[in-house]
Amino acid sequence: MTKKTIGDQELALLQHLDEAGPSTVGEVAAAFGEPRGLARSTVLTMMERLRAKAYLRRSQAGGGAYRYAPTTGQDEVVRSAIGSFVEKTLQGSVSPFVAWMSERKEVSDDELAELEALVASLQSKRTGA
Repeated sequence: MTKKTIGDQELALLQHLDEAGPSTVGEVAAAFGEPRGLARSTVLTMMERLRAKAYLRRSQAGGGAYRYAPTTGQDEVVRSAIGSFVEKTLQGSVSPFVAWMSERKEVSDDELAELEALVASLQSKRTGA
């Protein structure tokens, strides 16, 4: 079953939780929400939506509070978001993304090596090597 798509703010919240570890709504509201001008109730709503979409799980933390933690790694969430963007926004074509990459002012040596490795991997899969 494919998970539902998430927005930019939800992705940022998941990244925060991935780095911070299991956290209560209060902890997330203070560390993630306040710097962004988000009320505690907004953070709670976002966290519960992510839980309903199966991106977060919660467990009893004591005192009536819950600790929320991601159900999948950040890499999987980002891959899913990119896949959704390519399918919905770019109609399944990666050409506009490649064109955008070619126009970037700076591409690091590491990024270029990663792109070359991806192209080599794709070519290998096509030829069955």
